Amino acid sequence: MNKNKLIALACTLLCNIAFGQEAKENYVLIQPGDTEKDIIAKAANVTPAPRQLRWQQLELTAFFHFGINTFTDKEWGDGTEDPVLFNPTALDAKQWVLAAKNAGIKQVIITAKHHDGFCLWPTATTNHSVAASPWKNGEGDVVKEVAGACRAYGIGFGIYVSPWDRNASVYGTDAYNDFFVAQLTELLTRYGRVDEVWFDGANGEGPNGKKQVYDFERWYQLIRKLQPAATIAIMGPDVRWVGTESGYGRETEWSVVPADNLDQTEIASGSQRDLVFKPQGDMTGNDLGSREKIINAKGLVWYPAETDVSIRPGWFYHAREDDKVKTPEKLLDIYYSSVGRNGVLLLNIPPDKRGVIHENDMANLVAWKKMISETFAVNLANGAGTNIGKSGKHILDQDYDTYWTTRKKDTTAVIELNLKGSKTFDVLLLQENITIGQRIEKFVLEYQEGKEWKTITTGTTVGYKRLIRFDPVTASKVRLRILSSRLNPTLSEFGLYKQAAP
Repeated sequence: MNKNKLIALACTLLCNIAFGQEAKENYVLIQPGDTEKDIIAKAANVTPAPRQLRWQQLELTAFFHFGINTFTDKEWGDGTEDPVLFNPTALDAKQWVLAAKNAGIKQVIITAKHHDGFCLWPTATTNHSVAASPWKNGEGDVVKEVAGACRAYGIGFGIYVSPWDRNASVYGTDAYNDFFVAQLTELLTRYGRVDEVWFDGANGEGPNGKKQVYDFERWYQLIRKLQPAATIAIMGPDVRWVGTESGYGRETEWSVVPADNLDQTEIASGSQRDLVFKPQGDMTGNDLGSREKIINAKGLVWYPAETDVSIRPGWFYHAREDDKVKTPEKLLDIYYSSVGRNGVLLLNIPPDKRGVIHENDMANLVAWKKMISETFAVNLANGAGTNIGKSGKHILDQDYDTYWTTRKKDTTAVIELNLKGSKTFDVLLLQENITIGQRIEKFVLEYQEGKEWKTITTGTTVGYKRLIRFDPVTASKVRLRILSSRLNPTLSEFGLYKQAAP
């Protein structure tokens, strides 16, 4: 551990002792006698579990929707498809993963099984799989190839497994949960490290006309046992769906939200220290974690948002959509509205019938990445003088683990930056150190013109990352005023940037 990180850790410990803050966990109980002040303090000290922090720091992840639907030209198959239809002519998982990595994506998720029940790995649970297809004479394994490509290129590997199975004859009976556990066990034990397991909430009828009661808690326990570092997403305890498939997150995005199904007895005994339940309640509204929302909660939990969208109108490949791939400019707008709003972007990039990412998708990914890289290549605030003492260097050192915070119990602050020369910028970047907590509730960025301070932009939550665009401003002195915070605000990074030309 380097010197700066040791200093930051020491500061954290001293601050916690000085301000009477509680030990960090990714959940907290609200007691009947807690005042509003107590609840706000508790919310300020809820922090991500290590797997949640790793996931948040990925920023960009990818979906590969690929399967029998790719060959039937459907979005949702019905489970009656003939496996002989699955026959990619040039499947190249390394091309998929490299395309994602070159776009700045840090982790990919393969649709190992969609609602049609067709499995992209040779499974002992069903004949509805690649083993019954002509691809590689039934000896192929798409999941294995994607996992291998992820290891080869050094990015994370995840699996999507649909709980809904329109092919399995046991769907709708108690036996299906055993069937699903067997499938999960295969996927979690054959392919090395799994970084994310992704469940959606689809729950329709099976071949017998019945719906299934999913045993999610049993599945969560299995994942924690076999792949303890894996993030369980969407219908899971670690990550929630943002509430739309548009790629756009909330302007105000709290990662700490109410959880009224925390078991008081189990927490008291320590048996629920590693949460394996999904918080109850609607997690798709406009306001999830404001003071008004948390003040009447029974418990609070760190439950961050994943923002998903497809690069095409559909989730699976369709040739008719080759000219409808999202433009680099649209992808950039989505980036600012997902990663830039305290979320992680999950971008779907569907391989085509050949088994490769289509040329149009590739071209737009490359151009998108170029725009991001050029915009954020130079922080125009680098080298600025500040009014916040020696620790002010931490907001400009490009080291997330170091940070600046207020002294005593200040929940507001004014940070002035002398840019040492006139600079033109139109993007603000802010990052809180979420290992301390998510705290900032409201801020304003201003620039000095003569003796007058003028508003550039305002915002609410920051969280892991906040990006705000505005009309270009030319100034030599700016200030960030933190107007409201839950306990002491902590700022890891401050940046001013000029957007690259399209």
